[in-house]
Amino acid sequence: MKHYTFTSESVTEGHPDKVADLISDTIADYIIDNNQSHRAAIETLVTTNKVCVSGEYKSSQNVAKDSLEPIIRKAIENIGYDQEGFSYKNVDIDITLDQQSIDIALGTDNFGAGDQGMMFGYACNETEDLMPSPIHYSHKITKALSNARHSGEDWLGPDGKSQITFLYSDINKPVGISNIVCSTQHDANIAIEEVRKKVKEIIKPTVEDYDISKTKFLINPTGRFVIGGPAGDTGLTGRKIIVDTYGGFAPHGGGAFSGKDPTKVDRSAAYMARWLAKNVVADDMADWCNVQLSYAIGVKEPTSIYVDSNGHNRSIYRFIKDNIDLTPKGIIDRFDLFNFHKYSENCTFGHFGDKLVPWEQIGWHKEFQDADEFEKQINEGS
Repeated sequence: MKHYTFTSESVTEGHPDKVADLISDTIADYIIDNNQSHRAAIETLVTTNKVCVSGEYKSSQNVAKDSLEPIIRKAIENIGYDQEGFSYKNVDIDITLDQQSIDIALGTDNFGAGDQGMMFGYACNETEDLMPSPIHYSHKITKALSNARHSGEDWLGPDGKSQITFLYSDINKPVGISNIVCSTQHDANIAIEEVRKKVKEIIKPTVEDYDISKTKFLINPTGRFVIGGPAGDTGLTGRKIIVDTYGGFAPHGGGAFSGKDPTKVDRSAAYMARWLAKNVVADDMADWCNVQLSYAIGVKEPTSIYVDSNGHNRSIYRFIKDNIDLTPKGIIDRFDLFNFHKYSENCTFGHFGDKLVPWEQIGWHKEFQDADEFEKQINEGS
């Protein structure tokens, strides 16, 4: 039997790029404020003792520095950063925001797409949340590290990463784990041998679905990870888009999610594409499904719809095209994206998978009064 490997990674909420994502989404939440006329496109850079925020917005409320700085500091505090080189207490915060371009507003005020671009959604039946195994288990590892730190393992620092390599059979099924890489920030007073022992104890339960007796563990392979977070590496919004999605298992259109209101189809259409793909797989129409949507700025209808799966692609495509509203307004209304609780609470450990969010819900056939009619439309592609 021939095998191949595939690798994905995840990061904790204290990774510098995720710190930047969290700050951008925290500000976007503040600006959006459940108001469909508000707009946000926020970018953040974090480095040693410094946070730089820039972007554009449209809001009826005060978006001055004195209103944003406290929520930025609170977000950093919640992560756990109160260390030399980066602390919520004294980090310098620079904010430069401009009003949204009136030229862009011409397209988005009537809920045309906020930009051009292509977005992908993917699902497969490898895991219970219909995500690829490598990214699913990578997130489980980083969640375990984060949970341990917040539960009292104070030798752990906020910054951390995981990477897992799965072994696949010749029929594209995951059959084992070749290696696991895990790097976590830690206290200076703990020996590396103890770090490796403790980390292995934390992460082993996350992969107990597989026999790991022959799995190679590489834990903090440099031997020291005391200086971490923005003090060790500059972070930027949108630099973990593969972690946010499918771990490289599916294509990516290139647009980031964080910091953007839902008229930006980089966010909303990617959520819709995932919902479509997940429902296809959940209803056993295919073992895996990849959906691409594309848009033009200011235009409501998508410029293209593409479906690729091991099912009846043409039928699935026709059903989606004829029955699902794929305009930005249709997507926003379906998932209630302007009233979504908080984007900042969803920006770590991926935007898809084990999430209690509207775009992860299955059962699209419930919209049809007659289940037989639903099956007929799929089978006939009408």
